[in-house]
Amino acid sequence: MFNMMIHDLGLETPRKKRKRVGRGIGSGHGKTSGRGHKGAGSRSGHSTRVGFEGGQMPLQRRVAKRGFSNKQFATLVAEVNLKDLERVFEDGAVVDITSLREHGLATNGKISVRILGDGVLTKRLTVRATHFSRSAEDSIVARGGQVERVGRSHSYAG
Repeated sequence: MFNMMIHDLGLETPRKKRKRVGRGIGSGHGKTSGRGHKGAGSRSGHSTRVGFEGGQMPLQRRVAKRGFSNKQFATLVAEVNLKDLERVFEDGAVVDITSLREHGLATNGKISVRILGDGVLTKRLTVRATHFSRSAEDSIVARGGQVERVGRSHSYAG
């Protein structure tokens, strides 16, 4: 006859057993109860403050609190693709920063325009901009349009 024991059922406990400290040397957590010997950590009521890293210089003090940003010196460039010019402007139109602002393709803060070659241009346009990508320039000229390089506009307000 076979005697079944509880461990033969193969049931596993759903969670880890609780650490029972101070319950004798046989428990593995007896005597000092995992607190070590002496010092503040062994005393009741001891707690470390938030962000304490055991004497290492804490992250809060290692990270710079202020510094330098180059953002104020950045040139604000409106990037406009050929597909946007195709969508917005009529055949024979003159495209410059003022007309781009009127059509919402360049915000007031932008002071120069870069024409990029994404999309297909089928219209003949005269484009005045600060920069052109090679593919954009080739596409505009291939359609019989004109490319005019102009300096930066210094009207920040528009």
